[in-house]
Amino acid sequence: MVRSADENKTEIDDGALTRIKTGNPQLDDILGGGFPANSINIVMGEPGSGKTILAERLMFANATDNERPVLFISTLSEPLEKVVRYLQQFTFYDESVLAGAVIYDSLGTELAEHGPDALIPKLKEVIEAYSPKIIVIDSFKAIHDLTTSMPDMRRMLYEVSGILSAYETTAFLVGEYSEDQIPIFPEFAVADGMVALARKKYGSRDERYLRILKLRGSSYAEGLHAFRISDDGLEVFPRLVSPQYAVGYERKTDRATTGIDGFDVLLNGGLWRGSTTIVEGATGTGKTTFGLQFAANGVRDGEASLYINFQENPTQLARAFENLGADLDELQQRGLHLFYHSAVELQVDSILVELFHIIRDKKIKRVVIDAVGDLMSATNDIERLRSYLYALVQHFVVGGVTSILTYETSSIVSVDARFSAIADTVVKLDLNVDEEKSRRTIRIIKARGLAHDLAMHEMHITGDGIKIT
Repeated sequence: MVRSADENKTEIDDGALTRIKTGNPQLDDILGGGFPANSINIVMGEPGSGKTILAERLMFANATDNERPVLFISTLSEPLEKVVRYLQQFTFYDESVLAGAVIYDSLGTELAEHGPDALIPKLKEVIEAYSPKIIVIDSFKAIHDLTTSMPDMRRMLYEVSGILSAYETTAFLVGEYSEDQIPIFPEFAVADGMVALARKKYGSRDERYLRILKLRGSSYAEGLHAFRISDDGLEVFPRLVSPQYAVGYERKTDRATTGIDGFDVLLNGGLWRGSTTIVEGATGTGKTTFGLQFAANGVRDGEASLYINFQENPTQLARAFENLGADLDELQQRGLHLFYHSAVELQVDSILVELFHIIRDKKIKRVVIDAVGDLMSATNDIERLRSYLYALVQHFVVGGVTSILTYETSSIVSVDARFSAIADTVVKLDLNVDEEKSRRTIRIIKARGLAHDLAMHEMHITGDGIKIT
């Protein structure tokens, strides 16, 4: 697909279909470049899921032409004054284009008096008056609810489709539909595109997802894509998928040294570059120290490193680095990047997609995620998390990024097998307590493709970091 070099253009021609931008680059990518022009699209979801915001963001992104404006028609869902009042709270709102490139109109009075029969005359009237390039009807489901006959609704939709096609108008029918109504309601039969928005309650917060159910004549990214509502509309986080491997892909054979005294010897020289290691252990066994040393050593070796943490804030992390005899300010100047997000409001999809972009943009070569358990606690879909981590790890392999994922275990529960399978190396840390003293130990459970030491070794945390005897 070839995109226009002009980022301000609202239409993209990919050689086959002209596309309508949504105003959200991530959503455009999910749609394969945007909605196909001159199509009929349904934006569906329960009340409050973000349908109207998606439609209005698209409207203002395409408000560039007074000769062919963008038209919003309200029905019986909300008064037009209320729609515009809430619209003004968003940053994409531009009063200068109202009544010119963007026009708001209402069909409520006509629907109340004449029922669904009012739609066709209204469409003909506004198309002849404005010749709009885009029409949004919100809520179209309200028109459906007024019908008393499915055959009549089907005939009306056939005429609506013909009018819109004849005048090369792209339509968005917004409604409170559910997926079980798709095989029943006739509007889904005429729709070229269908976007479903959903809101799911998880603990004390809501998680929002969108999914493309249909996009006629176009490819699109399948699956659930997370989003949140911000001041600029919908902030979308496309589902992370595994990279496409080149036919001539060659694995890296050099090693990444950890900087941990005695550990690289156990692996005959260090970790494979581009590999993933899970460091598991109970509280106090040294997992965070292990990750901090690995990241700091990467910076000293000239590799940009990213340390991701969901428990210790930056002040606490600075103290942890100082306890290892390292200067955090100096490490950051040389290429250490810190990413902190509280585990309380952790949204897994948005975090992992954001991390992927940081790793790509900052040319990161070492990553520490401390800890995977916090990601597990923040999701009600462990399989979805595993798929995300698998895709992320595959991007690491292709990009030569060496990663460490810490995982807190108990004396009963070890690392989940679904996660250990994505790792090339698994390291187990233990804290053995008797009446006289506590003793830390380290053991390499597996190291894919490496001749490694299988014995348990004593481990000490000193002022210079971890030392293995």
